[in-house]
Amino acid sequence: MVRTETSAVTFRTAEGRAVPAVSVEQMREVDRIAVEDFGLGILQMMENAGRSLAENVIEMLGDARGEIAVLAGSGGNGGGGLCCARHLHNRGLAVSVLLSKDASDLKGAAAHQLRILRTAGVEPLDSAKAEGAVGRSALVVDALLGYSLHGPPRGRVADLIAMSNRKGRRVLSLDLPSGRDATTGETPGQVMQPERTLTLALPKTGLRGLPGALYLADIGIPPAVYRRIGLSFEWPLWDQYWIPLRQ
Repeated sequence: MVRTETSAVTFRTAEGRAVPAVSVEQMREVDRIAVEDFGLGILQMMENAGRSLAENVIEMLGDARGEIAVLAGSGGNGGGGLCCARHLHNRGLAVSVLLSKDASDLKGAAAHQLRILRTAGVEPLDSAKAEGAVGRSALVVDALLGYSLHGPPRGRVADLIAMSNRKGRRVLSLDLPSGRDATTGETPGQVMQPERTLTLALPKTGLRGLPGALYLADIGIPPAVYRRIGLSFEWPLWDQYWIPLRQ
């Protein structure tokens, strides 16, 4: 079991309430306890993340309307992005989906989300159309890499990051900017440069010093889960499911 009495890095809500940050190791343990001990499903938490991400997209667009390019990886982060794409499509917004791998290579929850999205009528774009989609989009959603970064981004992931930084007008990242180490904040290669980041459950220690706005989304993890690793945290606002954080 991973335990800690206090977090070395603390963020605060707009009202000044402390929010502890977690390392990759601690976040993995939180996810494990939530699923194995409390019975929360990955798809449950992913649905909460994807819906909050879609709400952030809508808030950022405001009265403006335009195409949204959702860049989705093959893991849990990508599944959240695909869920977000479905919620946006449900509300009549134009969505282009760009995958970091061939659709046939997706597994688990990400593959499940893609099946739902395809049945709803949204097909991922061919990689040859990626640059055009990113360039014409009003907003790019970065759901390529989650907190399990190992070394610099490679291949299509690295290409999509570089393309977004070069061509994207505005970028919203899910959990943390793709290419940034969740524990240390190091960027060993290409890294996304978002206007806003929506981090999940608890902020990650590697988000310290992050440029751009930072928000936190409640994905349904009970406070008792955090207590299992020695952290005290209860969601600070009863009427909101995602909130701004400051460092």
